[in-house]
Amino acid sequence: MVKKRVQRAVQQIGVALLAGTLGAGVLHAQSREGVQVGETSVFAKIVPADQIEREANLQYQQTLAQASKQHALGPSDSAQVQRLRAIMDRIIPFTGQWNRRAQQWKWEVNLIGSNQINAYCMPGGKIAFYTGILDKLQLTDDEVAMVMGHEIAHALREHARERMGKGRATDLAARVGGSLAASLFGIDPRITDAVAQTGASLATLKFGREDESEADLVGMELAARAGYDPRAGVSLWQKMAANNKGAPPEWLSTHPSGNSRIAEIEANLPKVTPLYDRAKKPAASEASSQ
Repeated sequence: MVKKRVQRAVQQIGVALLAGTLGAGVLHAQSREGVQVGETSVFAKIVPADQIEREANLQYQQTLAQASKQHALGPSDSAQVQRLRAIMDRIIPFTGQWNRRAQQWKWEVNLIGSNQINAYCMPGGKIAFYTGILDKLQLTDDEVAMVMGHEIAHALREHARERMGKGRATDLAARVGGSLAASLFGIDPRITDAVAQTGASLATLKFGREDESEADLVGMELAARAGYDPRAGVSLWQKMAANNKGAPPEWLSTHPSGNSRIAEIEANLPKVTPLYDRAKKPAASEASSQ
């Protein structure tokens, strides 16, 4: 019985990987204006998207309930909450270009009182900002849009779903055998992933360097299309670097260093600046006609 379940799981994962590979080839052939980051990982196809989105929504509502109980949830009529929601409303129309499911997501952003310099977007479009990132870094609207775009990009590119898929494949690898797992999935079967375990927190999930770099670029494009200056990515990470003095060097971290992020953002500015200029034109024309 166990052997049959393992064989069935191998077949399901194999089909998902094959379908993802074929689909990636078709999408890759399509040219688009903006940044180029490749296709969504085929491992994301192993775990059903709606399953993750339901779990994310449950965890998000629990977080809001806890924050409300502690009187740490920002009221809807506060200036900062309204500011975040206005920025989100400008970005959301452009998310469908990166993930068709995003068009049906029930987008939401809330502000939680905490000194943490942090923000996140869970699968399904549930966004949270902590007051620490707004207050300590004194973010401009353009910089907030860069942070929000970055976090939204993680959800659009399904980085959490990818990690859960890798975790499931790794779990299967332990049953199938190391050498077979390596040949089937191209992953180290010794790797363990807490995300694969039931109840893993999608809000505190840590992403790797490639995911973070990808989210920087996709987020920058989203912000630019929404009319926010993509050059704010440079000032944002300068502020982050100043706040994180004493952080370990890049090769000791799963995240790119501030200097590396700034260099990559600057290298990709020519790809998104025209999008920003185009988005700003209607506003400029409207202002001049008044």
